[in-house]
Amino acid sequence: MKLKAFHKISYGLYLVASEYQGKKAGYIANTTFQVTSDPEQLAISCHKKNQTTQVILDSGIFSVSVLKKEVNMKIIGDFGFMSSTDIDKFSGINTFTAKTGAPIVIDSSVAWFDCRVVRSVDLGSHYLIIGEVLDADEISDEEPLTYQHYREKYKMYSPKNSPTYIEKSILDAELSDTSGEKKEEEPEHEHFFDGESYVCVICGFTYNPEEGDPAMGIPPGTRFEDLPEDYKCPICNAGKEYFKKI
Repeated sequence: MKLKAFHKISYGLYLVASEYQGKKAGYIANTTFQVTSDPEQLAISCHKKNQTTQVILDSGIFSVSVLKKEVNMKIIGDFGFMSSTDIDKFSGINTFTAKTGAPIVIDSSVAWFDCRVVRSVDLGSHYLIIGEVLDADEISDEEPLTYQHYREKYKMYSPKNSPTYIEKSILDAELSDTSGEKKEEEPEHEHFFDGESYVCVICGFTYNPEEGDPAMGIPPGTRFEDLPEDYKCPICNAGKEYFKKI
C-alpha cells in the first residue's frame, strides 16, 4: 500500500474551539467536513488525547473557524503544536460567541460555524463528533488555507494526533523506493558550517549554531544536530523535526 496516496485527498485547515466551565480549548484540524444539508451538520475528527476533545464532549458545543491562506503562523504554532495545559492559546486572540456560547476565533479566518454536538462515535484513536450548525457567517472573501498548500509551502507533516498522521521515516522510505535511488548517508559535518542556521517552519524562529540559545541553556557553538532530542522552539514550542536548514 502506498501511503503517499493519502496526500491526494483534499483537506482544508480549521481551528476548532470549545469552552466548558470557563475553560477554553482549541486545536488545528484538517478533518472538518459537511455531512448533511438538512439539517446542516458538520463532522470533526478529534484525537482522544487532545484536551479540546474532552471539553467538546463535556460542553456539547464547538465552533469551527475556516483559516485563510495567508494565516498567522503563530496561530498554527499555538493551536496546532501546544497544549492548553501549558499555555493560554487564546491570549491576544480575537473571539466572540454566537448561539451556543462556544468561543469563535475570527483572527486569520474567512468564515465560522457555531455547532451543537448531536452525536459522537468512538473510532479507536479518535472520536468522530457530529454537530448541528446553529449559526454561521463569512468573514471575508479571501482564499481559505488548504492542507496541500500548507504542506507544500512549509514542508510540513501532520502532527502525531492528527487522523492523517503518517510517520515521516515511512514516507521517506516509500519515496526512496519509488525513485529507485537509495539516499546516501550524509557525513557528520554536512549539517554545519559557518553561517548556517535552521528555521522553525511553524513560526519562523531561526536557530543559529554560532549563537546557540542561551535562554534555553544551549551555549553558543552548539550544532543543531547536537541539540537535545527534546529541544523545543522557544517561540511556538515545536520540536526539532519542524526545523529546516537554510
